Amino acid sequence: MPHSATRRPSPPTRTALTARRRLVAGCVVAAAALGLAACGTASGALQPTAGVSTQPPITLAPTDGRPTDGPVATVAPTPDSDGAPASTAPPAVPKPHTPQAPAGTSAPPHGGTPSTPVTTTTVATTPATTPAGTPAPPPAPVKPGTVIGSTASGGRTVALTFDDGPGPATGQILDLLAQYHAKATFCEIGQNAAANPALVKRVLAAGHRLCDHSVHHPQPFAKLPHDKAVYEISAARDMIVKAGGPGTRVDWFRAPGGGFNADNEQITASLGMSSLGWSVDPRDWSRPGVPAIVSTVQKQLKPGGVILMHDGGGDRTQSVAALKQLLPWLVAQGYTFDWPAE
Repeated sequence: MPHSATRRPSPPTRTALTARRRLVAGCVVAAAALGLAACGTASGALQPTAGVSTQPPITLAPTDGRPTDGPVATVAPTPDSDGAPASTAPPAVPKPHTPQAPAGTSAPPHGGTPSTPVTTTTVATTPATTPAGTPAPPPAPVKPGTVIGSTASGGRTVALTFDDGPGPATGQILDLLAQYHAKATFCEIGQNAAANPALVKRVLAAGHRLCDHSVHHPQPFAKLPHDKAVYEISAARDMIVKAGGPGTRVDWFRAPGGGFNADNEQITASLGMSSLGWSVDPRDWSRPGVPAIVSTVQKQLKPGGVILMHDGGGDRTQSVAALKQLLPWLVAQGYTFDWPAE
């Protein structure tokens, strides 16, 4: 019966062994060249050697085209619309660091020296503010010709004003005004106010207002030197305020004889007062007679007018008598009593 044992393979020939050794040697050389540990795995894929990262590449390229301070990483190619790689370019080589131009200067071409600073325009989005500690600008000067000659309210109103007091006629005029519930403005001389504080207080207590009419009533007032005008206006105001007591207001200044000019108007404004003129002047100070005084007022008065009369500076009997006739006439004409404008 024939022998059934498995036949052993015959040992390889010398020629076969030599060919296999050459194949293995070539594979090792190829693996070394590619940086791999082995080749010819069961799947046919090449395996990375130890120490080689398998993380996807990270993009570090700058967004403004300027060189960065560090190396630029390789960016994996993206497919085109047909599925082919968009680029097969080799990995980017890190560029040498180039110092950047300081803020506010133009970037030099090709890494050269920064050029002259570039001026830029910034549009403000908030109102400009004055730096802390910076004094506010001085107020604009008062323009000449701002003398007031009308009432505060206008319309069929009238402002009664009395100059040169307080004096002997002031009390009588206050009594007449009270009968007709009329209000008036008293333009007082400083030295008269200082000599008659009780009358100043009575004027205020009755609800009337006060006006500065200088200390001594010098004329022509517009010819006074600046320093003299400052004294006549400011000192008179102080005397009136002192006579009237705490809280006394002096809202206007009336130059003696109407002698206003740009200088004394500016002085007046700097003291917080308005320059007060008039629109009706019966010249009662000259004592032309009661009929003349009354007739002049009736002829000259227009709605919103300011009447100039006197309660001091001499005998004012005619002024008081004329006022006694004018008050009922004003009421009958539909006038109401108002303050001068400010």
